[in-house]
Amino acid sequence: MPIQAFRMTLHPGQAEEYRQRHDALWPELAEALQAAGVEEYRIFLDPKTHHLFAIMVLCEDHRTAHLPELAVMRRWWDYMADIMDTHEDQSPISVDLEEVFTFLPGAPVCK
Repeated sequence: MPIQAFRMTLHPGQAEEYRQRHDALWPELAEALQAAGVEEYRIFLDPKTHHLFAIMVLCEDHRTAHLPELAVMRRWWDYMADIMDTHEDQSPISVDLEEVFTFLPGAPVCK
């Protein structure tokens, strides 16, 4: 089960708008994420820094690398660009995060 974690940055004062937009996630985007092999996707906000921490649990044969090719993904980026840091193509600026600790009950604590 691959896991991807990354950080993005929300513009100050946009937390509620970000929540509202995600609460109304487009069904076609949800379908695209699921079809790409996203089994779980969570986003957390640090309200002091405006950093968004995202974690995606993926199926073994996921195809998330192809999501940027989809029209629905590009429309979502355009929709979100006014409230977060983005590249020129409107894709979110994201920084991959390195896993440094995992605790799984019943598994050895050390890797």
